[in-house]
Amino acid sequence: MAETNNLSTQRLTIRIGRGTLAMMVQHTDSDDILYEPYVVRSGVSMAANLREAFKTSDLLLQASPRVRVLIDSDVLMVPVEQFDEKTMGDMHNHAFPRNEQDALYYNVLPDLNAVAVFNMNKDLRLVLDDHFQDVRLVTAIQPVWRYMHQRSFTGVRYKLYAYFHEKRLEIFSFQQNRFKFCNSFDASRPKDAVFFLLYVWNTLQLQAEYDELHIMGDMPGESAILDELKKYLQKVYVINPAADFNQHPVTAIKGVPYDLQTLVVRGR
Repeated sequence: MAETNNLSTQRLTIRIGRGTLAMMVQHTDSDDILYEPYVVRSGVSMAANLREAFKTSDLLLQASPRVRVLIDSDVLMVPVEQFDEKTMGDMHNHAFPRNEQDALYYNVLPDLNAVAVFNMNKDLRLVLDDHFQDVRLVTAIQPVWRYMHQRSFTGVRYKLYAYFHEKRLEIFSFQQNRFKFCNSFDASRPKDAVFFLLYVWNTLQLQAEYDELHIMGDMPGESAILDELKKYLQKVYVINPAADFNQHPVTAIKGVPYDLQTLVVRGR
């Protein structure tokens, strides 16, 4: 592991996926980055895994009292003018199966005129509160949304975005400063991913000859997916983080999810 001196003064980020856990420290006075994935034990809750990680992880043992947590969970997008903290629970429960062990949180996205409502296990939050004085929660895909929204203004053609991560597929698009479409799908099989992408493409009535599909993340069966998509769409692009982020050091670290890379390079 790289040198870990003075970690108590650096910014710690914990990324909690549906079956993954990782820690990252980005030095405030340089581009130096320390990344530490944790091997999650299956059949054990994420809260229990995080408790165990605090016993062995150098980044956690030396961390500052402040932490930023990226959480990958079920997200409900609400137009900002319709958001009401008192009713967000009913709205989220209507969209996703209710779990009494979860608490709800939200991130306001003023540049997109939306609020992202998401869930986190209460025991997991308790572990975080036991170890940190200041916990900031961010839904994991938020940095990707904001960066792709900025990219959507380049060029004149309409753009549809697809983010693959942990066998899930996030499909979204923008119309000026709002989401035009935003949903997630099971992408454990390449054929399903192709179906969902083409279904959304046709639902939005995009033009195969002119409009663009931009894909990022860990794509299962990448060649099969791209070969099938290119039978129907002429402009399919796969985003290369190293090239897109000008060879930023975080892109050279194996296994760092695209959303975490985007957070480091572009912010939340």
